[in-house]
Amino acid sequence: MPDAVILVEPNATNTGQNIELSQKVLQDARVAVGSVLLISMRYRELRAFVTCAKQWAEVSVLCSSAPLAYREYVATIGDEKLVVDDLVGDPQRIMEYPATGYAVPQDIPGDVVSAYHRLVAAGFTSRLVVDAVN
Repeated sequence: MPDAVILVEPNATNTGQNIELSQKVLQDARVAVGSVLLISMRYRELRAFVTCAKQWAEVSVLCSSAPLAYREYVATIGDEKLVVDDLVGDPQRIMEYPATGYAVPQDIPGDVVSAYHRLVAAGFTSRLVVDAVN
């Protein structure tokens, strides 16, 4: 793919901004969009989907990720605690963000909510949104 045909959005600092600013890049380039493919970490696919579904409701959304096993993914990051902290931050956002208007609501299975609370109690909290922590 030639660099000249690749549109880049370099300024986003979070999933919501990435979607919002990418929309603007595409609109400015006069690209008509009917569907989007979101590429993310495997555990972030649902959050990316619910965020895009809220912010860009008129497009069809598909999410995908590299098929990495947990140990392989940890090896790419090099810090298992950081990975678990990040994993814990995603369900929190999926549960909390619909109330803020950032995402569409999702039913979260009870065992996932229970695991989330156990991991928070165990100290995996560095990637939580502080205002949302009860």
